[in-house]
Amino acid sequence: MALLGAQLVITLIMVSVIQKLTPHFSLARWMLCSTGLVRYLYPTDQQLKTLVGVPKEKPRKNKHMENGKVGDTFYVPRNLDITLESAKITTLDVVHLKYYTEYQWLLDFSIYAAAVYIMTEVYNHFYPIKDEINLSMLWCSLVLGFAFKVLLSLWIQYFTGEESTGERSTCIVTGFAYLLIAMIILIVDENNLEIGLDKAYVSFNHSASLFLDNQGLSSTGPASKIVVKFFLALWCGLLGSFFIFPGLRVSKMHWDALRYYKNQKLLVLIANISYASPLLLVSLWIKPISRDYLTVRIFTGMNGPLMTSSAFESMRLIAIVVAVLLKFVLMPMYLQSYLNLAVQRLETQKKEAGRIKNVELQKKIAAVFYYLCVVALQFIVPIIICLFFTFMYKTLGGYTWEGLLKGTAVEECPANELPKSVLTIMNNNDNERTVVQTAQDFQLALGSLKQIFTTDVYRGLLGLATWWSCFALFATTAMGMFYQSYFSSM
Repeated sequence: MALLGAQLVITLIMVSVIQKLTPHFSLARWMLCSTGLVRYLYPTDQQLKTLVGVPKEKPRKNKHMENGKVGDTFYVPRNLDITLESAKITTLDVVHLKYYTEYQWLLDFSIYAAAVYIMTEVYNHFYPIKDEINLSMLWCSLVLGFAFKVLLSLWIQYFTGEESTGERSTCIVTGFAYLLIAMIILIVDENNLEIGLDKAYVSFNHSASLFLDNQGLSSTGPASKIVVKFFLALWCGLLGSFFIFPGLRVSKMHWDALRYYKNQKLLVLIANISYASPLLLVSLWIKPISRDYLTVRIFTGMNGPLMTSSAFESMRLIAIVVAVLLKFVLMPMYLQSYLNLAVQRLETQKKEAGRIKNVELQKKIAAVFYYLCVVALQFIVPIIICLFFTFMYKTLGGYTWEGLLKGTAVEECPANELPKSVLTIMNNNDNERTVVQTAQDFQLALGSLKQIFTTDVYRGLLGLATWWSCFALFATTAMGMFYQSYFSSM
């Protein structure tokens, strides 16, 4: 119970920090307003009239603009030579942006949850957890819940807009495509792709049947493996559909960043490494080219393989964390590449013939900054999902950051019996409820849950979630890069 008390102290401290610190400092707000991001201002009506040569109207007496009435509309040539003014982004500029509240809450809460996780891991290193609940997993679950809620709200926008038929079709088609890919992957022999679902199913089937037998209930076992994998494939297809437009957006920003920062060779190299990192992460689960190569093969002149099995598993987790942190560091560069889209739109318009309304021109420029937080969410949500799935995979899967498996030190219930404390409560026929009995019932529920959801079950489910998140991120960004390279060559 000492560990649980320490976790409660950590949680209370972090809640107090959230209440006191958030109004004064926000990492999400700092990322937008204090990293040197520059936005472009749309030309005013007077500036456009001056460029076109329209004489300035004299104000008439007793003539005022009615509430809700749009100002004068006029046409200007599309090839009009316009130079956009720039200004640094301030706090007053971002508070009214679309999805700013969701962006600030998700990023800040993710930082706080990561801090709770780190402090809990440090404490658990010196005082290993045994029977207590790991509260950091609750924080990680909340972050994942908020992240999926934001992705769902952005995804629904494509189905509610009247002019989003193309985006809607893209979401549906990619969802079915990822469903097909997931079904193919889930039938691959785990000697090639080591996700661990087969072992997880066997463990869950055995422990669940044993638990029901101890309760005096007859059971034919859980659902068949095909049914379980089909529902997992449905989840994979939905996640791939969620990731498609964030992946396309990141590819567009990366493509533009390579052009804007082409003179900074080191920055371009780091950006390319960060962009290609999901491919490396995905390959770490392909056994013939990762585990067998690093932990089995003995190179010439060496007495043993490069790494032990436990060291390889720790390296795989650390690689995901490093890749995510690198993407966070490069986030201002990508956001500035997106903001430069205002200039890019204007340059593209100058090559067109005809005329355009002043209001449409202003909306085209203003919309870039207005959707800045939407783009920021599309950038951070997928990598937050990858990061916190990794945290849960490490902790619930029984791994350590030091390269030694923690699963051997975890005390689990024997396969053929329940804990004595659980059996005592199960045999208690007293109808009167006391506080002690209520606590014992809670311990019974927790013990039963641990008996059913073993380490192997968590390794299989969270291993699939972690690997598929990295795979979906890689696949969608690769698709976006092919899209950019195809249209840029036309």
